[in-house]
Amino acid sequence: MIKEDSRVKEVRELFDRWQEARSDWDTAAREDMDFYLGNHFSAAEVDELDSRNQSSMPMDRLYSAIEQFKAIVTSKTPKFSAIGREDSDNKLTNVWRTVLEYIWDISNGNEIFKQVVHDYAVTGLGYFYCYLDKDGDYGRGEVKFTYVDPFRVYVDPNSRSRYFDDASGMIVSSILTKQQLIDLYPQLSQPIDEKSEKLLIDEIDSISGEEDYPDATNATTMQSFTPDNTKDKDYGVDKYRLLEYYRKVRVPYYRVVDTRTGDERIMTQEQFAQMAQDKDFAMAIQQQLIDYVEVTQPRIKLTCTVGQIVLYEMICDTDIYPIVPVPNIWTNTPYPMSDVRKNKAFQRFLNKTVSLITSHAQASAGLKLLVPQGSVSDIEELERDWANPNATIEYDPSFGEPHFPAPQPLSNSILTLPRMIEGYIDLNIGIFEMMQGNSDAAPKTYSATMMMEDVGQRRSKSKLRDIEGSLKRLGQVAYNMSKQHYTFKKTFRIVQPNNDINEYTVNKRMYDDKTKELQTIENDISVGQFDIRIIGSSTLPSNKWGEWQIYMEAYQAGLIDRVEALKKTEIFDKEGVMQRTDEVEQLKGMLQQAQQQLKQVSGDLQTAQRESVSSRQRTEVEKFKGKLKEQELDGKAKSKLQLGRLQDAVKLESEKLRMNTRSEAQKGKEESQKGAK
Repeated sequence: MIKEDSRVKEVRELFDRWQEARSDWDTAAREDMDFYLGNHFSAAEVDELDSRNQSSMPMDRLYSAIEQFKAIVTSKTPKFSAIGREDSDNKLTNVWRTVLEYIWDISNGNEIFKQVVHDYAVTGLGYFYCYLDKDGDYGRGEVKFTYVDPFRVYVDPNSRSRYFDDASGMIVSSILTKQQLIDLYPQLSQPIDEKSEKLLIDEIDSISGEEDYPDATNATTMQSFTPDNTKDKDYGVDKYRLLEYYRKVRVPYYRVVDTRTGDERIMTQEQFAQMAQDKDFAMAIQQQLIDYVEVTQPRIKLTCTVGQIVLYEMICDTDIYPIVPVPNIWTNTPYPMSDVRKNKAFQRFLNKTVSLITSHAQASAGLKLLVPQGSVSDIEELERDWANPNATIEYDPSFGEPHFPAPQPLSNSILTLPRMIEGYIDLNIGIFEMMQGNSDAAPKTYSATMMMEDVGQRRSKSKLRDIEGSLKRLGQVAYNMSKQHYTFKKTFRIVQPNNDINEYTVNKRMYDDKTKELQTIENDISVGQFDIRIIGSSTLPSNKWGEWQIYMEAYQAGLIDRVEALKKTEIFDKEGVMQRTDEVEQLKGMLQQAQQQLKQVSGDLQTAQRESVSSRQRTEVEKFKGKLKEQELDGKAKSKLQLGRLQDAVKLESEKLRMNTRSEAQKGKEESQKGAK
């Protein structure tokens, strides 16, 4: 048998403790997920509603509000910025911005971002995970990020920092089948020794009845498949728990200084030991040409275990946990509250109110006839004839007259309750009717609508600032890892939404043509220090028509030129329009130049006429006049031709602009009408 490693014992004990501490949050978050999927009632509540002939179908306002919040917050790709800590670092600012955009692009960042915000809103906690994909870029490796299911992450319960900076550690649990485990770690399929016929993985006990997802108490009234009712579908397959334990440690580094130039370089312990073996480097140290200082820096250490085996240990190139949390309603603990949990009571109240109104409507629609006992000889015949409009029904008036009992009307306050409750849910989440496309709630003027839309987004912006704090940390982790990994020549290329291309080549070595010695490294991203930030509200949607109106007013006021105005719109083929407009301007310039030349020639003619004093001179003047006349006629013809071309070009472009504007206006009107419907 495999002897248990002390490191395995430590990781397992921490996992058991942190799992127990999180159990209450697990159950609540799991019910929140079920509630979001439409499972609003417990099994007992469903039975009670059925017994009263009431519907268990929820009036789900919470789902639509959360979906709208997700759509607003993740509408656009976040924009990163890199701020150099020294002036010398500023030249790499654009390079780092492009590198981070590249990492976001190859990681399918928009989809990952939406999933994290989903977990944030539904369970109260989402996670980004930044890592090094060693198989990326044909084995050269790529820095990427993804999301982690919040039910798989276990955090030190004593943490009080919003982003778990003060946590003693974090554990990520993964449940894998035997084949999945062998595919990831082929060494587990090898025999323990040459004499043993057993495979190493067979010596690891598989887990039984222990999963990361707790069971929910709500009935699956919406027939939705959720983790608790699908986790046991794969019967008879051994499963193993892989634990990745992250904790902060201090790692030695060397700050090496060239005393002659003052240049500094940071080296790891391994790099310094390798340099010390060089005779020239050792001699420089002895001669005090090079000085060094040993320092320690915080880093993240990863220990990966499965069963009783330590698969590997490594030091991550970052001092921030690569598991980046995105907490929602903060509780000063690692167990935040979700928007679903905050609004479940309102949603249940809404369901009961609508159920009551529906039940009353059903009772009122089903007419009941009170018949005095003895007044009708055959009740069954009465029931049959009652539906016949031409029927004649006999009864004995001495016993009393049959009549309908008038149903008790519901109070108007009951009928207004659903709208009031929906308003509370929207208010808590920060989503209002106008933001959901309800034209009835919009002001009559365009400017007032824009103002109300901006005011309505304040709640979303407040929550977004918390999310942006996590995005900033994700960018910083990606920066730390990229700085250590991308030490080779690599081109980062990003295509912008307007089809512009940002491209930078990093670590490009420049050699002397004669000596072939290394002169410099262009865009060396290993040097300098940068702070990564997020441009505020860059993920929120923008009103294209509002922006277009602002730029058109600025253009008409002469504050910007037509090129800048066209750059800010997607209405036209702006590149083609600007090119054709430039051609028109060139034709205008050529026409003006030709007219100026014609005036100059006419002035020369007049001067020659005044200076002609002899017949010979007059003859020459006449000849010159003839030539000038020819030139004048030729110039006029060319000018007329150019003017005609110019007028045709201007007329064509004007017609195109008019038709495009009309088309876009009609399209905007149709979209507004659809939104109003």
